[in-house]
Amino acid sequence: MVVSGVTSYGSELLGRLLAGVPRGELPLTHTRELPARQAQVVAWPGWVAPSVRGALVGRGVERPWSHQVAAAEHAHAGRHVVVATGTASGKSLAYQLPVLSALATDPRATALYLSPTKALGADQVRSVAALGLPDVRASVLDGDTPLDERDWVRAHSRWVFTNPDMLHLGVLARHERWAVFLRRLRYVVVDECHSYRGVFGSHVALVLRRLLRICARYGSAPVVVLASATSADPAPAAGRLIGADVVAVTEDGSPHGPRTVALWEPPLLEHVSGENGAPVRRSAGTEAARILADLVVEGARTLAFVRSRRGAELTALGARRLLEEVEPGLGQRVAAYRAGYLAEDRRSLEAALGDGRLLGVATTNALELGVDVAGLDAVVVAGFPGTVASFWQQAGRAGRRGEGSLVVLVARDDPMDTYLVHHPSALLDRPVEASVTDPANPYVLGPHLACTAAEQPVTVAEADALDAVELLDELVAAGVLRRRPRGWYLAAGQRPHADVDLRGTGGLAVAIVEESTGRVLGTVENGSAPSQVHPGAVHLHQGTSYVVDHLDLDDGLALVHAEDPDWSTSARSVTDIGVVRWISRAVHGAVEVALAEVEVSDQVVGYLRKDRTGAVLETVELDMPVQVLRTRAVVYALDPELVARCGVGEAELPGALHAAEHAAIGLLGLVATCDRSDIGGVSTALHPDTGRPTVFVHDGHPGGAGFAERGHAEIVRWLTATRDAIAACECASGCPSCVQSPKCGNGNDPLHKAGAVLVLDAVLGELAG
Repeated sequence: MVVSGVTSYGSELLGRLLAGVPRGELPLTHTRELPARQAQVVAWPGWVAPSVRGALVGRGVERPWSHQVAAAEHAHAGRHVVVATGTASGKSLAYQLPVLSALATDPRATALYLSPTKALGADQVRSVAALGLPDVRASVLDGDTPLDERDWVRAHSRWVFTNPDMLHLGVLARHERWAVFLRRLRYVVVDECHSYRGVFGSHVALVLRRLLRICARYGSAPVVVLASATSADPAPAAGRLIGADVVAVTEDGSPHGPRTVALWEPPLLEHVSGENGAPVRRSAGTEAARILADLVVEGARTLAFVRSRRGAELTALGARRLLEEVEPGLGQRVAAYRAGYLAEDRRSLEAALGDGRLLGVATTNALELGVDVAGLDAVVVAGFPGTVASFWQQAGRAGRRGEGSLVVLVARDDPMDTYLVHHPSALLDRPVEASVTDPANPYVLGPHLACTAAEQPVTVAEADALDAVELLDELVAAGVLRRRPRGWYLAAGQRPHADVDLRGTGGLAVAIVEESTGRVLGTVENGSAPSQVHPGAVHLHQGTSYVVDHLDLDDGLALVHAEDPDWSTSARSVTDIGVVRWISRAVHGAVEVALAEVEVSDQVVGYLRKDRTGAVLETVELDMPVQVLRTRAVVYALDPELVARCGVGEAELPGALHAAEHAAIGLLGLVATCDRSDIGGVSTALHPDTGRPTVFVHDGHPGGAGFAERGHAEIVRWLTATRDAIAACECASGCPSCVQSPKCGNGNDPLHKAGAVLVLDAVLGELAG
């Protein structure tokens, strides 16, 4: 590859990777050279405090970039603003200028910073502390902050760095103790706000609105400065988060070096077959481990992003083994990084990566957001991360010093990944997604209304503005609130804040405990526990394998013992779905398309034990409780005559619908800001609520997260991509790259690949008519 007549460093690295590919393998499906961008610098605003300007110049910031000043000017003028520019574009300076200047010129002023991860918040505190400005007193307030330090932070800190969880539980629930801080609050910074999407984003939106409501009670009206990766419609998305108008700054004035992007598809494994004899590709994690090891050998500082905690551990272990074969001791320069580690372990890993002691790190998205790891040469993305925004966020971790870099997307055996590496424009030329949030979701709004009333009674005017009178009266009937002439008050004995789980779907988190020692290894959401930590499941923690002996959902406890089996497990379940009410229905010839509120019943009935190649060794039965989810689904139903005309026989119809459902789930991320773990689906040759062959694709969160609505609105584009992905797959009868699903509770049986194409052709033909 040549850029301006010069071979880029990223291209050189890619050439060395390809030199190590075994003969006969052709994993590279596409490359793209992204050119360098020159900086656009501007003068310092006149209102910036001299001490702040001097400190920044002393840290090497001679002049700010254009977007930094544009956003800072809006904030200084009292306008809520979102700066939506690329990774490593210096968004932190956009909020540091107004915040630090306010703290320098008003000795009573305070500020609040929110980030979605502890690591990012701690990194930003270090960045502010390095400026050496007097009386800023920046402090971290999160779950790792000792209790005695929390009192000091509340009493003395002027810039508090925290996260939405601690804001909800530690500040708003005890706002009287924070009255002085809140009364003086000038700025609220919401960093990486594009990560607040779906149910989590809806929760955070309500937390932010409650914060601004309580500030008004204390007489303050802080300006909100939001920082986002480049996104579609950043101003409306940010406005939904805070419930107020927001100005957007999107023109990026920062420089970056040339970047080589490579799309990489692992080869099919010879003499290996998966479920129902389907071909199997080398796993993205295994491929990423080899690429990571090769890059470390070349001396390239590399991050490998892996979709799961277990995957990050296995990728790091695989790279270490390969490096030890090259040179004893070299494997020690690779490590895993993920959520769930102790704070001191995370800090140690961040420091080792920053100073070069570590050359390679396999990580979950825990390192996607903001932690300053400048000087990285390459990023390996093992599996499409679910959104285009996340892909570019991860890709942007490399090349932060303006030098060339390499980004490699390694496709998983998955419909979305396969589609993207063979349709590169769908990734590289596509605008990033708009964040989907729904603060009006009653399953989210209801608990927050109880918290709102606990902080300050909800007035009739507020209830009307939220269109929440009916929901408030339901809380009264449940004994949570009391109705009075002036509004709704918290009932005696209620503690609603503890019942709100911002990041989960509710229910008691299940602790994973090593039975012999009593050591807590981690937690898993209650709703996910039956499929993830059922008896017999294999659980990986910091490179050590454990097998689950007992699961108690009522007590929130999974007991495990250490074991290193040569097999893995995959849960099987049975699912039923019923329509509670139709939200929207439309008939297009012989096809009906609808959006519905549904009730999904799911029961784990067993699991598959698989060897390292993915081949099934054994099916084990289980008796687990039924779980019920009320959510939203996009639905399409076919007239039986249309099915007959399209050539799908009665015997093939269940498999055809099942295959179409699986592929549609895998491709929904093309039109909605979601990934496979956010959604589920059900298909049937005859559903009682439609009287027809029907496919449901539903949100995986109570009340819905907005994903089904996006699928409903974009159903033609979505199903067209689904049909194309199935038809283009090189397998004969269905594989994980097209119609098989790793989440399928029925063990991917029945599936009929050719029938799925015929069904989707028929549906799209009716929709086009």
